[in-house]
Amino acid sequence: MADIDRSDRPPKVLSVEHLVVGYGEMIVLRDLSIQVGRGEIVCVLGINGAGKSTLLKAIVGVLTAMQGEVILEGQNVTNWPSERLARAGIGYVPQYGDVFDTLTVDENLEMGGYLLKGPELARQMKAVYELFPLLAQMPNRVAGKLSGGERKMVGVGRALMVEPILLILDEPTAGLSDGIARRLLSEDIRRLADRGCSTLIVEQRAEAALAASDWGYVMSAGQLRRDGAAVDLRSLGNVGALLLGER
Repeated sequence: MADIDRSDRPPKVLSVEHLVVGYGEMIVLRDLSIQVGRGEIVCVLGINGAGKSTLLKAIVGVLTAMQGEVILEGQNVTNWPSERLARAGIGYVPQYGDVFDTLTVDENLEMGGYLLKGPELARQMKAVYELFPLLAQMPNRVAGKLSGGERKMVGVGRALMVEPILLILDEPTAGLSDGIARRLLSEDIRRLADRGCSTLIVEQRAEAALAASDWGYVMSAGQLRRDGAAVDLRSLGNVGALLLGER
């Protein structure tokens, strides 16, 4: 890759360094390094099978890193269990299973705030409802009866209950209409960044993700192929060719 000026990026919240991850003897990620700065929205793009979700699962402790390090605000958190990472400040919203279908919106948020007690829990629930006013209108609605966009808001809100310093989203717009997907990326997630919450996104809607992001990484076959300011990657024109490694 050509030299890229990264000097104007904000201080690192997350640094993934030379990560190697696999399933058994099959290596999926090879010597992969990325970073997320304070208040940045960073997207990881690539075609299916590029290793994007594997990267996120290794960061949040679902998969074991064979080599390399995951550094959160200067602390080595490589292969920490998910609960310990949550206490350290990582919020994770998986592509599937991000809400409890049989629980209400209120109850889902309470489950997300299981580390909080009394006034802390009430304060954070209020903060989430202020961030997502639509949810404030349906606290007693069962999550299984919500629309796709509403469910995703609940999933993100649940992750925000522990006030993470880093929010990790795996395919947050999967199953959403184009309009709702763009709003989630460009408005809801941007509001989080404006409040100082760093966000790392794996997303199939590459154009919309780049439009909402500050920095982008492009993966192929488990390796980093390109990175740069999102506006610069968009300026290349053909995002599909970019994902296929043709630009």
